[in-house]
Formats: sequence, structure tokens, C-alpha cells
Amino acid sequence: MLNRRNFLTAAVGVAAATGLAACAKKDDDGGSTGGGDGKIVLGFSQVGSESGWRSANTDSVKEAAKEAGYNLKFSDAQQKQENQISAIRNYITQGVDVIAFSPVVVTGWDAVLKEAKAKKIPVVLTDRSVETSDESLYVTLVGSDFTDEGRRAAKILEKVLEKAGKKGPVKIAQLEGTTGAAPAIERAKGFKEVMDAEHADDWKIVVSQTGDFTRAGGKQVMAAFLQSNPDIDVLFAHNDDMGIGAIQAIEAAGKKPGKDILIVTVDGVKDGFIAMSEGKINAIVECNPLLGPQLMEVVKKVKNGEKVDRWIKTKEGDFMQDQAKAALPTRKY
Repeated sequence: MLNRRNFLTAAVGVAAATGLAACAKKDDDGGSTGGGDGKIVLGFSQVGSESGWRSANTDSVKEAAKEAGYNLKFSDAQQKQENQISAIRNYITQGVDVIAFSPVVVTGWDAVLKEAKAKKIPVVLTDRSVETSDESLYVTLVGSDFTDEGRRAAKILEKVLEKAGKKGPVKIAQLEGTTGAAPAIERAKGFKEVMDAEHADDWKIVVSQTGDFTRAGGKQVMAAFLQSNPDIDVLFAHNDDMGIGAIQAIEAAGKKPGKDILIVTVDGVKDGFIAMSEGKINAIVECNPLLGPQLMEVVKKVKNGEKVDRWIKTKEGDFMQDQAKAALPTRKY
């Protein structure tokens, strides 16, 4: 997995324009590839459209590519790794200038990344990291520190509990993201780090299961949680959408979200802030999806063979319930 430190690394070699132009072909959009018109050709494979965060991320990438004047080849993997690998291989065949993708899961990428390297097409990771046997198979990651988001969620939960006057043992339910995905693994890890170090005697995760980052998954899994553990004090959801789905299950069970069960989520999408302004979510740890402009800047540098940071972090904040109404009008996603 990506060693999350800031350090400089040389960009992977860029594919020769004359060779790419010779093998240019039509993609699914009907657009020619190979940069014959002088535009940078970027192949981007998105995880899917599982959440409000992901939709905002997709919009940001598309808008930024258009503004930068790039020829964007976009594909939606529908949360399936095999679809994403197929899309990346298609970009390799088309001879794009740069490939960027937000990996569905952490493992299983070496083969296709080696194919891109063999064709001298640099790869940029967005949003999520991967585990690989050779870190030279990709140039950089543009995204968040998910482990730190987990730590921040634990620290903001301390404030939520204090404000609620909750003392003594705390029973926590955790709605995990997609199994094997970097944000699911790392947010859980960061949260547990703080819990084990500072709350080993009073916090306990009594139930934890994936809700696949979807509202439907959050609702279904939370309903099951409440059946097996009706005395849950806190819900930690790895994204807002699962938290919003869980709110529906909590209300269906006759409980008050934000009061009977305190809720901390990650992302900061507008619907999450609406739920927080209504008192149903107690705190949100922001994970900024608006990566498009940063990504396009990195793609240009990589295409030109310039050095880039190994990990380009996004700027984020944390929000308590009493900040929701003031912050809501400023939410761009």
C-alpha cells in the first residue's frame, strides 16, 4: 500500500506522441484518441456512483477536464474491479497520455499496471490507494488520509459524547465501507487506534459490518444491528450516505437519531449537512471530493515529465452539529 509520506519522485516516462497517434482509435464516446489534436488525452476510471460523494467527485473530474481542455475518456466501473481493469486495458489499447483511476479495492492491480508501464503510460491514483509489489507502477496519489479521518472521527466523538453528557461505557456500532476498499480499511484502523490508546476501558465496538457505502446498505445493516444490539449508544458510519440510511432504520425502530443514538459520519456531502442541521447527525469528518482541479494539474505535470509529490493531500475540516446551519449554504457538493 502507498506509504503515506510526502516525498518527491520522478514521474513515470510519458508515451511518445507519434506512436500514440499512429495507433489512435475510437473509444466508446466516439472520440479519437492519441492526442492528434494536441490535447492531453486522459483515461479516467471511476469506482461507480454509489454515493453523493462519488457523484460530486465525478462531476468535479469532468468539469475540471473540460476547463483544462483535456480529452477525457471516462468509464464507470459500477463498483466492480473486473470492469475497472477492463477499462484501464481499453485505455492502454487506445494509447491515452495518462491513466487515472479511483480503485474499487486495494489489491489485484499489479498485472494491469505493469501493462500500462510497458506501454510507458503513467498512472495516477485518485481518492484511494492500492497495494502493489512495485510502487513505480503509479506516479502519485491525489486524495485524502483515510487513516487520519478515522482518528479525527474518534476525536470528534469525544466532543459529541461530552456535549451529550454521556459518561461511562459506550457501545459503538460501525458501518464499514466496501470490503477491501482503502477508505473502509483505513478509517476503521484510525478510529481503532484512538479507541485502543485512549478509550480501551470505556469504548467498545459491539457490532461492525459493511454497508457498501450506500444508503440502502446503511439502512439494511443498521436495522439488523438494532435487532441484535438494541442498546447501541453510538454509530460510526464510514460515509454520510450509510449514515443517512441508518437514520431511517433508527427512526423505524422508534428511536431518535442524534439523541438516542449519537452519530458520527465521514464525507461532508450536502445531504449529510442537512441531516446534521436537523439534529440527526452529531458530527461529520470532511473528506473532500472536489479533486478535479488538483488532478488536472498533476496530469499536466506528469505528461510533461515534471516531478510531483508522491501523495497530494486534499484540504479538509471537521464539523459539529451546531456548525451545520451556518456551513450548509457553503456546501458545493
